Amino acid sequence: MTIALEETSGKDIGSAEYTRSIPRKRSAATVVFTDDAGRVLLCEPTYKQVWEAPGGAVEADESPRDGAVREVREELGLVVEPGRLVAVDYVPPIEGRTEGLIFVYDGGRMTDEQAAAIRLADEELRSWAWCTVDQVHERMRPLVARRIEAALRAIADGDAVELENGYPVGVKPTE
Repeated sequence: MTIALEETSGKDIGSAEYTRSIPRKRSAATVVFTDDAGRVLLCEPTYKQVWEAPGGAVEADESPRDGAVREVREELGLVVEPGRLVAVDYVPPIEGRTEGLIFVYDGGRMTDEQAAAIRLADEELRSWAWCTVDQVHERMRPLVARRIEAALRAIADGDAVELENGYPVGVKPTE
């Protein structure tokens, strides 16, 4: 989707120099697909030991939603229009990674026909599987598993959730 630049009618909209000085955050988008049994589609990457939901980095000048669409197309070979935004997760910096914002979209219930049409990006993904919430916690990093579980709750409740490091804002971690 291309968004037209807003007309400013000569109004001062602020300093470009100041804008360039503001820290930038890494961003990513993921899509949570479920099946009729309520299981979640997870992908097994070739380049790391933990599983992921379909998605990845949002590129420069790309909206999070467009990034989600592109990543699903690249990883699974499916052209989908994700549903609503169900979670945003602020992830603090860790060794080798900057802080980031992760946008999570509802991919809806995937039909058997859609699942049969999945064509994995061979250089990036080894396999995919429908996983229960327990399997999500077994296969994913704890942070990402918390995010997926929170997104599933938001989908079921018709809600959206703000997360920090995979925890709902205002909820004290018990780990």
